[in-house]
Amino acid sequence: MALNTPIRDWSRQRVWVIGASSGIGAALSAAFIERGARVALSARRRAPLEDIARSRPAHALVEPLDVTHEGAVAAALERIVAAWGEVTLVLYVAGTHAPQRAWDIEPREARDIVAANLLGVLDGLPAVVRRLMEQGHGALGIVSSVAGYRGLPQALVYGATKAALINLAETLYLDLAPKGIGVYLINPGFVRTPLTDQNEFKMPALIEPPEAAREILRGLERGEFEIHFPKRFTRVMKLLRLLPYRWYFYLVHKATGL
Repeated sequence: MALNTPIRDWSRQRVWVIGASSGIGAALSAAFIERGARVALSARRRAPLEDIARSRPAHALVEPLDVTHEGAVAAALERIVAAWGEVTLVLYVAGTHAPQRAWDIEPREARDIVAANLLGVLDGLPAVVRRLMEQGHGALGIVSSVAGYRGLPQALVYGATKAALINLAETLYLDLAPKGIGVYLINPGFVRTPLTDQNEFKMPALIEPPEAAREILRGLERGEFEIHFPKRFTRVMKLLRLLPYRWYFYLVHKATGL
């Protein structure tokens, strides 16, 4: 049973991708445009957004912003609604990552990760929710990660922010679904992006951004709440969530060597 209203006709959608300049966000934006949706493209760098928009200019709106700047998302939302009259799907894809262990955590770097991954969502969320409720329809999606399921080596701060996003999306669904507003929680496994290129360990079931985009589109079209992929990896991670700590810690140490 679908927990959200399945999306059937992309030509009727007005989608805003926050974090559209590279990786999953760029692939997803291109896929939306290809399917006929109007897509607002946001990220800090304008040039990559304009490259995506060039494929179908009439269907794209370039809105550069930095989610860590207070009020940036709310201001961009006003401009998008002024241009389109509404926004039907807002996707938070923006985020950052830096491998960290307990003995080398850097406070400034930790704050930057929290600001981009978590505070950037929370800052614009009131304006987005208010707009969707005023419209009486629409949805929002938050890209978290399977790194938020349980603690993992080298994901000291990153994993904590993703765990917070999972909890946030679950609570948003409880509040907004009864009001007719959709909420999607997107939990990718390893996807080849500039961020995962920093990892020095073998990443199981690593996929490319276009495959991640296809998985997300499939989940949106089915009205799923949690969209997780690739299943061959994420199902294992879900199983690990159920294990007692003694077994979980042992298996993670053995599997990663960390």
